[in-house]
Amino acid sequence: MALSIWEALAVFTAGIGAGTINTIVGSGTLITFPVLLATGLPPITANVSNALGLVPGSISGAIGYRAELRGQGRRALVLGLTALLGGLGGAVLLLALPSEAFDTIVPVLIALALALVLLQPRLAAAVQRHRERNGTTGRPYGGPLLLAGLLLASVYGGYFGAAQGIIYLSLMGLLLDETLQRLNAVKNILGAVVNGVAACFFLFVAEFDWTAVLLIAVGSALGGQIGAKVGRRLPPPALRGVIVTVGVLAIAQLLLR
Repeated sequence: MALSIWEALAVFTAGIGAGTINTIVGSGTLITFPVLLATGLPPITANVSNALGLVPGSISGAIGYRAELRGQGRRALVLGLTALLGGLGGAVLLLALPSEAFDTIVPVLIALALALVLLQPRLAAAVQRHRERNGTTGRPYGGPLLLAGLLLASVYGGYFGAAQGIIYLSLMGLLLDETLQRLNAVKNILGAVVNGVAACFFLFVAEFDWTAVLLIAVGSALGGQIGAKVGRRLPPPALRGVIVTVGVLAIAQLLLR
């Protein structure tokens, strides 16, 4: 469909905002998706167009965090393959299930993820004490529990994706012995993988709006760089505060829409 100048500007601006917030924490979909709906796109078309458009933003954000990715190549590969499988499954579910299917569970998932983010320092310390008492060390990939959690989170990400980054950070923060900024770098890789595989699937089987896709793509790529510059300067408590704030807003928007 043809967008007016003002609608196009709104979609482009939303793309910048989504790329920025996705790189810092996640939930950029909650910025772009409502704007696309406001332009008159049907929900499924808007969701697919959004997924396609956010791929460059995810890649841009991952590049912006490349310093924090040093030494995590093998971890990113293992977790990325898990995310790829989950993202593809979620993309299939998007076309097979009604859009209301996740409406009840999504706010609950985000709330649980936020609780884990808030409690992460204490929980991680407790896990570390347990390892020291038992003479074990943390697994570089988090073990089966993290892989299973990331697989399910990626299924959700391929389906809709709002706040998937918060869920990733909460799971990795609990089960990996890393700083929040280095985990954020891996989170951006996982987001790029999920958005990318879902986008490749949608290109062949779903309807989307090329104008909306291009506007969000350019905007999110710019936002990815902005988000990396801002996010990498935030100390852990401030970054955790941003995560919780965005998550609460995400829950509110999902419950009120």
